[in-house]
Amino acid sequence: MKQSLQLRMGQQLTMTPQLQQAIKLLQLSTLDLQQEIQQALESNIMLEAEEDSTKNDSPVEETKEDNTDTISSAGSQTEIPEELPVDSSWDDIYDGNVLPVSSSLPASEMPEFETQHSKSESLQEHLLWQLELTPISKKDYAIAIAIIDAVNKDGYLNTRLDDIYQSLTEQIEDLELDEVTAVLHRVQNFEPIGVAATDLSDCLNLQLRALPSSTPYIDVAMKLVKNHIDLLAAQEQSKLTKKLGITEWQLEQVVSLIRTLNPKPGTELQTSNSEYVIPDVFVSKRQGQWSVGLNPDIAPKLRINPFYSGMIKRADNSKDNTRMKEHLQEAKWFIKSLYGRNETLLRVAKCIVKKQTAFLDHGAIAMKPMVLRDIAEELELHESTISRVTTQKYMHTPNGIMEFKYFFSSHVSTVGGGECSATAIRAFIKELIASELLSKPLSDEKISVLLQEKGIKVARRTVAKYREAMSISSSSQRKRLL
Repeated sequence: MKQSLQLRMGQQLTMTPQLQQAIKLLQLSTLDLQQEIQQALESNIMLEAEEDSTKNDSPVEETKEDNTDTISSAGSQTEIPEELPVDSSWDDIYDGNVLPVSSSLPASEMPEFETQHSKSESLQEHLLWQLELTPISKKDYAIAIAIIDAVNKDGYLNTRLDDIYQSLTEQIEDLELDEVTAVLHRVQNFEPIGVAATDLSDCLNLQLRALPSSTPYIDVAMKLVKNHIDLLAAQEQSKLTKKLGITEWQLEQVVSLIRTLNPKPGTELQTSNSEYVIPDVFVSKRQGQWSVGLNPDIAPKLRINPFYSGMIKRADNSKDNTRMKEHLQEAKWFIKSLYGRNETLLRVAKCIVKKQTAFLDHGAIAMKPMVLRDIAEELELHESTISRVTTQKYMHTPNGIMEFKYFFSSHVSTVGGGECSATAIRAFIKELIASELLSKPLSDEKISVLLQEKGIKVARRTVAKYREAMSISSSSQRKRLL
């Protein structure tokens, strides 16, 4: 192949550091944004939080749009000079040197991101704590440790007692199976009641034995869970009354007592992280119209430190002064990126509210189908920008706090030629199931027919998919004769 030189002209988008920073801030959640702002305040001497700002009584509804920079499809401002003039004042370039957000706390007193998560006590830790308070021999203590290690998150033994015994014989000499069984009974007396049970029947029986002996129908209930738990699961009412020798009314009382028990006692102490959701925007109705405002507490009010910025004008071209100029440049870009983030967030929120007014008025049943492209085309932004804005951003509405992505869903055709949102269909299914008779629950086919009567063409398989997505059992499992 012969080598040659060719001259080509072309255009390409370059990811400048400023553009990367704008995109990064755009996709951050509120908690991550607060952490990012705190890091910027600690690393840049030109940035400071305005401590004497007063807290607004209502969310900020509008941000000034005097900034002449245009918003690109990636969600950031373009046509920004490589270096902002430092000899001119801040007001000559931007109208106001602070963001349209406020906070009642200075940045130094803002809560750390790590403190937003609290870890609860696990089931094993709770059982070990009770074991430490129990007077027990070293041999029984080792057996109890092995039993507690075999308890799963629901509170049941995930290992057979014989297997626990076999594993302990290698560590403890002259160990008998009866000793392991005796220690198991001691662990089963720990809280929560019913823990370390071998199966569901054993779990319910442990909880019944913990009740007062004067509890009505407790003897019959213990007999039922011990010998006829399978008939209870199959709703065999006639067989249960015959085997227990009681009437139907008495059987209802026994079943009511059993339903007060917890089939998964370990769930009472499951380890979970508490996640706090801070809404980015507030939606409220004023004078018959829905208004959208930014949450004034999502970020502190930032500004350029006038003392340090004034020192730059009086200084020479030394290394320290050059570094201060770089800090000033970075601070201005950071504030500009935050301004753009808030502006884009507010524009997207307003567009969502405009399209989903029916949801705000009537709930999930009135949700309209909408995809990211609909918002992107109306705001003349790229779909990737809308995706970043709607991820981990929350809207406070009269119907609750919703993530932006909640308002986007696919659609199903209607008989009249229109479209119905998948979220609205799930709300319809949930409403139909909530009003059904427990003795005769609606099947997926019946729900499909009822939806078609409303003009929504949904197949039985689609109904089953939506029902399973909402963690709703099938009609046979929802059926209750007792």
